[in-house]
Amino acid sequence: MTIEILPRAREDIVAGYQFYEQQEHGAGTYFRDSIVTAVEELRVTGGAHAKRHGYHRAIANPFPFAIYYAVSEELVQVHAVFDCRRDPAALRQRLRET
Repeated sequence: MTIEILPRAREDIVAGYQFYEQQEHGAGTYFRDSIVTAVEELRVTGGAHAKRHGYHRAIANPFPFAIYYAVSEELVQVHAVFDCRRDPAALRQRLRET
């Protein structure tokens, strides 16, 4: 499967990187690498995750982030990389905008 990370999802990853890097040097890189690994796993597991708000949701351990994505034929489109500690209403609004 081909993976496409949409611009808003890329912004989510950058924001998460910046947040964790401010907490501790190197934590941002660990966050980014963990998210990239979870996204790459979607090549094999894409479509296997339960749907929430109309999108498949994969949890990106060890960080409290969820990857919201859609699958069509041989394409996985990542729409959001959302911090699970945020208000769920913000997530619903965000996914309606995509």
